[in-house]
Amino acid sequence: MVEIHVEKMTCGGCASRVTKAVLSQDEDAKVNVDLKTKRIYVTSTSEVSDLVQAISSAGYPARVANEAA
Repeated sequence: MVEIHVEKMTCGGCASRVTKAVLSQDEDAKVNVDLKTKRIYVTSTSEVSDLVQAISSAGYPARVANEAA
């Protein structure tokens, strides 16, 4: 699982667009959104850098917040 901090994610619509960006890279990814902390938790087989790039390209600057096994 990777924890990604997503700037500008403030509402359910944002969360939906961010989730769609992740799923565009890995349709089987599991995405949990925490709007309060502006973080998403993703379990995916895609490269983390690809996920971050897809989210950023969707208009939500993103960076890895924490990596866990």
